[in-house]
Amino acid sequence: MRLPANAAPRAGWASPARLRPLAALTGPRRFLAATFTIVDLEARKLRHDPTDILTRAVQPALWLLLFGEVFTHVRGIPTDDRPYLDFMTPGILAQSVLFIAIFYGISTIWERDLGIVHKFLVSPAPRGALVLGKALAAGLRGLAQAAIVYVLALVLGVHLNWHPLALLGVVALVLTGAALFATFSLIIACLVRTRERFMGIGQVLTMPLFFASNAIYPIAIMPAWLQVLSHLNPLTYEVDGLRALMLAGETSAYGLGFDALVLLGVTVVLVAVGAALYPRLGT
Repeated sequence: MRLPANAAPRAGWASPARLRPLAALTGPRRFLAATFTIVDLEARKLRHDPTDILTRAVQPALWLLLFGEVFTHVRGIPTDDRPYLDFMTPGILAQSVLFIAIFYGISTIWERDLGIVHKFLVSPAPRGALVLGKALAAGLRGLAQAAIVYVLALVLGVHLNWHPLALLGVVALVLTGAALFATFSLIIACLVRTRERFMGIGQVLTMPLFFASNAIYPIAIMPAWLQVLSHLNPLTYEVDGLRALMLAGETSAYGLGFDALVLLGVTVVLVAVGAALYPRLGT
């Protein structure tokens, strides 16, 4: 199986030496500066390997072109008066972001093997900033996926909402969703600490998270036990918010404010847990 392109960073791209000037800062300024330094370091990997974005475009294209087109004509899934392709497009965007983010933690295992994690840990950067920076960096890749899905949706005739505030809302939800699952991924990496175990767990988690959500079918048609799991799944609220913002004339089932609150709340908790566990990688 091909590992994600961001899995094996070169030490020169993520030099912890850039964190040394943070010693002169204190409090929130140090935290913010460290966070955005990590984001910049991670973004350099993407600039050095832009082909990763193109290869990852294949997956949403296949889902929209094959699965979406087929089920639009079959009409086997109730979506009220909205075409099924419209209904599933936000779910495929959320799926693409999930698949990128859930394997993001493997890069920290590579960084440990390269000795980069040890240098991060002795730097003046707060642990929470190290984790949050990596989480936000995953969001950059998520935004690239969003652009690809929007282009595909436009070509396929999906009825999109182009209001500037709606587009900003999509950006915010993609960043938050990517940060949430990337931090979850980092926590798994801190616990299992080997690439082989991480890849196995990542494979096990992605499909249940995707199918136990409202990404490709309404919650109302699920069995009762799956509905319970869906309401506990953060991906459900990401899809709900994206569906309300991306599609013209669509509304949120839970309210955009509630969707955002769930995603932000879970992300904050996971960042705190990740910050506590991150030093384990250095031992």
